[in-house]
Amino acid sequence: MKSTISFAASLTVFAFFLHACGNKNNTNQAGPQEKIVPVTTSVVGSEIVTAIRNFPATVVALNETELRAEVSGYITNIYVSDGATVSKGQRLYEIDRTRYVAEVDQAKANLNIAESNYERVKKDVERYKTLQAKDAIAKQTVDYAETDLNNQQAQVQGARAALSTATTNLNRSVITAPFAGTVGISMVRNGALVSAGTTLLNTISSTNPIAVEFQINEKEIDRIVDLQKNKATNAIKVTLPNGTSYDEPGFISTMDRAVDRNTGTLKVRATFNNNQQKLRVGMNLLLNISTLSDAEELIVPYKAVVEQLGVYNVFTISDSSTAVFKEVKLGSKFEDKVVITSGLNAGDVVIVDGANSIVEGGKVSTKKN
Repeated sequence: MKSTISFAASLTVFAFFLHACGNKNNTNQAGPQEKIVPVTTSVVGSEIVTAIRNFPATVVALNETELRAEVSGYITNIYVSDGATVSKGQRLYEIDRTRYVAEVDQAKANLNIAESNYERVKKDVERYKTLQAKDAIAKQTVDYAETDLNNQQAQVQGARAALSTATTNLNRSVITAPFAGTVGISMVRNGALVSAGTTLLNTISSTNPIAVEFQINEKEIDRIVDLQKNKATNAIKVTLPNGTSYDEPGFISTMDRAVDRNTGTLKVRATFNNNQQKLRVGMNLLLNISTLSDAEELIVPYKAVVEQLGVYNVFTISDSSTAVFKEVKLGSKFEDKVVITSGLNAGDVVIVDGANSIVEGGKVSTKKN
């Protein structure tokens, strides 16, 4: 009886073993199914490209100067408010004129006295010369009179110079705008004591037109020179700090005389109309220069590009619908596209969406963008 049970149990174990082995063999024969990733693609095209080059830039005034007192005294009048727009010759500040008016009056009186003395001595000389012709007066008397006449003439010249100085000081007691522009916040108030040549009153800068300065590499000088010669305005624009585009185009107006030997860069100035006063001196922004390419260039959507440690790559699709990783060199970026200078050919198919889910050699199913 024990022998019969043992034999039956052995048959059961053997059958289970055969079934397990059969299942294992069936699994190996089927193999894992290969994953196919759906992707969006685009064909590499070619066209004449409007390339946009961006330069960090700063707004500067075409004219800017500090306003300082040229005579000493107390501020008695401030004619403009802080930040006001002023015209050339407009009154800005007045320094106490009492002393300077008195100096002018004194200088005028001294000039009158000097001119009267000169006329008196002049008549004496004419009279002495008439008597000398008749031998009625000593020659020495005539010589002395002529010397007095020269001295009085010098006195007149000195008095006139003193009057000119006094008048100049009186005029300088009123500070006017040297050119049209905008003044800043005043550094002094009514009643402040100012010293000639040292006290800063305010700063004035021109605002319309206004300039934007930027640095270019020495390799780009020829292109900027061409823009300057052609007075290309639509090619020169700026992007404001808030990311919006400035309405008015500009033109290249000035290039510095020399390249900085330490950096290999050259300072360039573009000029813009500033009717709305949107450009403020000292503002940091981007200057954009757009140029047309000389020939058709290869372009792809920018989001097709994969960057890894400063190296740019794209996924292309082979004839067998597998992903191929290719290194590329980038040119100018414009809108949502970028120029490819090497690594691809016209007609190549690149993966635009779905690149994050595939690997080199992976199978893909395509859909054109």
